[in-house]
Amino acid sequence: MSSRVIHLLLLCSTTTTTTVPGGGPAAAAAAAAGAPPPSSSSSSVRVRVQVGLPPGRRAKSRLVLPPRCASSAGMEPGATTALYPLHRCKTIYLVRHAQGIHNVAGEKDFGAYMSHDLFDAQLTPLGWSQVDGLREHVKKSGLAEKIELVISSPLLRTMQTAVGVFGGEKYTDGVNAPPLMVENAGHSGRPAVSSLNCPPFIAVETCREHLGVHPCDKRRSITEYRPLFPAIDFSLIENDEDVLWEPDVREANEAVALRGMKFMDWLWTREEKEIAIVSHSGFLFHTLSMYSKECHPTIRDEVSKHFANCELRSMVLVDRSMLGSYSPRFNYPGKIPAGLDLPSDIADKKLVEEAEKN
Repeated sequence: MSSRVIHLLLLCSTTTTTTVPGGGPAAAAAAAAGAPPPSSSSSSVRVRVQVGLPPGRRAKSRLVLPPRCASSAGMEPGATTALYPLHRCKTIYLVRHAQGIHNVAGEKDFGAYMSHDLFDAQLTPLGWSQVDGLREHVKKSGLAEKIELVISSPLLRTMQTAVGVFGGEKYTDGVNAPPLMVENAGHSGRPAVSSLNCPPFIAVETCREHLGVHPCDKRRSITEYRPLFPAIDFSLIENDEDVLWEPDVREANEAVALRGMKFMDWLWTREEKEIAIVSHSGFLFHTLSMYSKECHPTIRDEVSKHFANCELRSMVLVDRSMLGSYSPRFNYPGKIPAGLDLPSDIADKKLVEEAEKN
């Protein structure tokens, strides 16, 4: 099986690496999550998520040896740093949705996650307060001006979080643009959110939470969502109804991790370089655990720990296998002098070559 070669790097930190070892992705994901290797029954879990690659674009995977990750002992000089061309990097901002009604119910009684009353759970009043706090941080830090695209899981709580944090100011009548969210969407009690002066929003199935069994993780039809979130682009979702969620089959952890890696591959089909992604605790944890499993324990713990509600983490996504095809924007080719100004190392090489000829 081909190895995954996209990497996640923490900003201003040690390199983190992702590969899927030859022993099998299921075993690797289980090990990363601290679980025993999956049994033969768990490997039969069905996952039918479309990555959403544009026509004619296919992600490539090549077998590449992972770069050095510093171990806790015997650290070599220079082993904790890495260099990558800037045009082969994207900055991603990973966000877990704010507190939902299912989080409150599940904390009191885990069995509540089976309740159909929590179907497609919406945010709580505390959750909306968390959204307001993160929105203020995003604006004050200057991040609001940097983000070129917002990707959201197509569930009510993630889309509410996404538009609340990264959307435009309050929507007013007379503005000739559809709102990102209409007033009181999902019984939020919130005013409409404008789509002006903010990045585009798209909904993507691949970054959903664990599929199956829990009604809170089942989405509504796209026909129901469109009137609530008019300016969100749902065109990458192939089916109106939720055909991925099954009442009696819960997606395995290793399947979630592999789906997450497909999602990261798909990001390289996008032209945007600064992307915010609003997703879920399980999806983020298992995906990042897979990516960080061969890194130094300190970095692994930092990358793969569970997200709090409405937590944001900034990371760098590195393309080591030319999945993307982007030209460097800031590089300048220059010219090597042909005369006396020839660089000394090249001149020395030429002297050696001349000597060998004679």
